[in-house]
Amino acid sequence: MTNERTLKRPEVLAPAGTLEKLKTAIHYGADAVYIGGNAYGLRSRAGNFTKEDMIEGVAFAKEHGAKVYVAANMVTHEGNQEGAGDFFREIRDVGISAVIVSDPALIEICAAEAPGLPIHLSTQASATNYETLEFWKNEGLERVVLAREVSMEEVAEIRKNTDVEIEAFIHGAMCISYSGRCTLSNHMSMRDANRGGCSQSCRWKYELYDMPFGAERTSLTDKGEVEEEFSMSAVDMAMIQHIPELIQNGVDSFKIEGRMKSIHYVSTVANVYKKAVDTYMEDPENYECKQEWIDELWKVAQRELSTGFYYHVPTDEEQLFGERRKIPQYKFIGEVMAYDSETKIATIRQRNHFSVGDEIEFYGPGFNHFHQTVEVMYNEENELIDRAPNPMMILTMPVEKPVAVGDMIRKKK
Repeated sequence: MTNERTLKRPEVLAPAGTLEKLKTAIHYGADAVYIGGNAYGLRSRAGNFTKEDMIEGVAFAKEHGAKVYVAANMVTHEGNQEGAGDFFREIRDVGISAVIVSDPALIEICAAEAPGLPIHLSTQASATNYETLEFWKNEGLERVVLAREVSMEEVAEIRKNTDVEIEAFIHGAMCISYSGRCTLSNHMSMRDANRGGCSQSCRWKYELYDMPFGAERTSLTDKGEVEEEFSMSAVDMAMIQHIPELIQNGVDSFKIEGRMKSIHYVSTVANVYKKAVDTYMEDPENYECKQEWIDELWKVAQRELSTGFYYHVPTDEEQLFGERRKIPQYKFIGEVMAYDSETKIATIRQRNHFSVGDEIEFYGPGFNHFHQTVEVMYNEENELIDRAPNPMMILTMPVEKPVAVGDMIRKKK
């Protein structure tokens, strides 16, 4: 496709489980972030936002030309929807740009009781065809987050037949169940996956047993008949090598999964996809995916990476059976709090242990990187130290190139 709509710049949409992650994501290039409020979301342990947090987050986002969306995508049982009107009015009034919902009851309540708050359909609603998108458009929704099971061919067909905004996942964890509709957690840990309590039972290790009738069961893992413990865990998605096709097929918003992930993860992934989108939009004809972008994503990858359902139905190659085949080689060790350009001294807040002699990497927004060896460092009393063992301790050290507040530091494990 080469029409004008095709070359619309897509929004890079990052997860923000906390206020700190919201600011980090936007600082590192996200055009928008999605957060959880204190109700109706699916990540009860994601450090969900209070009203005060939302006000501060929205102010920060507006200052940087970004948007904030709230996920309220739970499946409501009887009584769960009580107070939803007040909740939607509150987030509308603090300046939230849209709410992401899957339950038709919550959609109706939001539309009726919080007019003016745009509604996006959650991926939990399993939208997989353009007729479905048209239905929701007629209900007043501006955007649909496609089911993660939609293929690239189907994305193209959907875009040809509807002008509803399309949001699609392009990076992060993949649920083993269809569009997150799963009750494993309900049965195995008494935590309702569809009301915010998923314990990720699919990520657990399982054993296989031989259970002959009337005999004692025996573990096939222990007997060596199965090499690894069996898991139904899906690998993660990464579409970094397919940015042009996503843009050409009219995807309006590139969604990164991970409200539970660290600021190291959020900053790295947002940085990479923003760089890729900017590079493509500047010169589509000569665009090429750079190996350094792929390498960068591997520095924070949690699992193996694949293209999910975009090009084929995932096979056993897109599942984790036993041990990981590739493990991240880097860990997040600190962030820059201040920099003196005259003395070339950086003030750093430690996040993980590191020592004199370690080779470390600084990185910042715009895909700026450099490596150096830690030659010397000082604690807050300006005493010479040879290691930084204490979490969140403040230290200073000379740096070989200029750095900025908010730059991150990592090192190879």
